[in-house]
Amino acid sequence: MTAPAPPDSGSGPAKPLVLTMGDPAGIGGEIALKAWLSQKSQPFFIIDDAVRLKQLSEKLGLGVPVAEIRTAAETVKAFTTALPVLNLALATNAIPGQPDAENGKSIIASITTAVDMVRSGEASAVVTNPIHKKTLYDAGFEFPGHTEFLAQLAKIDTPPVMMLASPELRVVPVTVHVSIADALSNLNENDIVTMATITAQALEKDFAIRGPRLAVCGLNPHAGEEGAMGQEETTIIAPAIDTLKNRGIDASGPWPPDTLFHDAARKTYDAAICMYHDQALIPIKTLDFDGAVNVTLGLPFVRTSPDHGTAFNIAGTGKASERSLLAALDMAAEMATRRSGLP
Repeated sequence: MTAPAPPDSGSGPAKPLVLTMGDPAGIGGEIALKAWLSQKSQPFFIIDDAVRLKQLSEKLGLGVPVAEIRTAAETVKAFTTALPVLNLALATNAIPGQPDAENGKSIIASITTAVDMVRSGEASAVVTNPIHKKTLYDAGFEFPGHTEFLAQLAKIDTPPVMMLASPELRVVPVTVHVSIADALSNLNENDIVTMATITAQALEKDFAIRGPRLAVCGLNPHAGEEGAMGQEETTIIAPAIDTLKNRGIDASGPWPPDTLFHDAARKTYDAAICMYHDQALIPIKTLDFDGAVNVTLGLPFVRTSPDHGTAFNIAGTGKASERSLLAALDMAAEMATRRSGLP
């Protein structure tokens, strides 16, 4: 896999990154505090309940000062001495490990405000902390997840694309948050072509990879074994690859997924287009569980997220790792810099 060219040392987006609250019963607050404490990322501010973060810092013994800000422009100065927080009060006290639908509106408002601030030019990119979908559904949330909600906020016609990225691997699932049965019935040539095309464009624009190479997975064992183990490779996937090639995209396959993710194979492509959720997420989480980043491609703004969930089982214990959040912040900064045309 070709590594993207990083920005010059010391460069970064002109505006700060904005981090969303995520579910306050999860580990989002803890990893935000730890990310600031590491001082290893571009300046960021978080849209969250300032009192909650102060109390959490004290409870965990992190000693992170919290500074309430009123505008994104105050971030850079505040970031040197404290975690900048654009205050958004919760409806009810957040108890670690116990999600509460009463806080659903605040969680959603954090995302909406972050997108508004990026689209207005106040912030350079959105980094989202993990949400708990059932909590939001109970609060009236009508979207399968972050990706679909962000697409609605962006008012885009093309479907957003979920990429999981790490230094070792980039993967894109064509079908995402649906059952295996629905993934099989929903898979079609047009979606493969659309997802792969958006991926190729993003690899060039956001990751500075010229002429990106896409490896397209098969669906069935041994990529169908020439029809002996399934017809989808012949009737759906191969025609999609032909269309991509006719568009000038370097796409190959369909490849048997069980031989596509070892060291030697990964050197032959820049992203793998996978047919369903776990076909994409199992290999990347196995290779780099703490360092992988969730990136939404095809949006008019940059959005990344840690590639893990709310981790309610360890929330409030001090055990959460900030590594994936730091990777998400760094990737967001690099993508925003490339989009802005800065060196």
